[in-house]
Amino acid sequence: MPQAFITGGSGFLGRNMITFLVNQGWKVNALVRSKKAAAIVENLGATPITGDLKDIEAMQNGMINSQVVFHSAAYVRDWGRYKDVYQDNVVGTENVLAAARAAKVPRFIHVGTEAVLVGGPPIINVDETQPKPAKPIGVYPKTKGIAEDRVIAANSTEMITTVVRPRFIWGKDDTTLLPRLVESVKKGQFSWIDQGKYLTSTCHVTNVCEGMFLAAKHGKGGEIYFLTDGKPIEVREFFTALLKTQGLEPPANRSLPKSVAQILAVVIEISWIIFKLKGDPTLTRTALKLMGEEVTVNDAKARRELGYKSLVTIETGLAEMK
Repeated sequence: MPQAFITGGSGFLGRNMITFLVNQGWKVNALVRSKKAAAIVENLGATPITGDLKDIEAMQNGMINSQVVFHSAAYVRDWGRYKDVYQDNVVGTENVLAAARAAKVPRFIHVGTEAVLVGGPPIINVDETQPKPAKPIGVYPKTKGIAEDRVIAANSTEMITTVVRPRFIWGKDDTTLLPRLVESVKKGQFSWIDQGKYLTSTCHVTNVCEGMFLAAKHGKGGEIYFLTDGKPIEVREFFTALLKTQGLEPPANRSLPKSVAQILAVVIEISWIIFKLKGDPTLTRTALKLMGEEVTVNDAKARRELGYKSLVTIETGLAEMK
């Protein structure tokens, strides 16, 4: 029976990846930090490995006899102290790589993000040749970009390393994006940017799992692959449909011009810094770049080289959430 090791196993993507692999007949070991997380992965059919991204020895032991490591754990919020985010996203990735090398794992799949391109030219129908900006906007894009560099640099004949970049992960049991979207609508904080009349690429969580699995089988060493649901969709249409699955309607006419939102994001970030406010800002430059304008990516390379098909359509994924 083939075996895989997963970081972030109790998270949204990790939970779905465990289910995907178990259904494929794989044995799965998953890194967990708490008893609650251990219970979650056990219920999904995985073996919990207690530790965190600082614990190289625990990860190495959990990786023994694995054919592949799927590294999905990350600090995914767009606000935080740089040294803390760097520790999670960069040092954490370095530690997982070190553990995988020590355990002699032949394949390493890293979950990257299109956010690494924030701060460069508009992210419109870009492919993997788009260079990362010299000055990324925000701690998340910057640290995830460095982490990707570490993974690509680690590629060797002993351990093939590959990066997948899903855009806008969504789906049933989402514990990341959807709860924040729902909360903003319920609190009356939600506003469209330019009426939401621009396109976005998306990637259903099952499609992400498909892409990760295929990358482990066919991915080329040192390469990056975008993953999407296929044809982009208008943000207003997609968000409205997502919220309807939760019994909510977004405000029809509340909208900010993008130019105003850009100024507001800067003011809010400065206020958070000066007054040392707790929690995440209500709007950041990173979030605005990722959700307040068109972000579309081209996944032709994954379809061509990996045999990726994006098995779940947007329509099917939305129907599952009702």
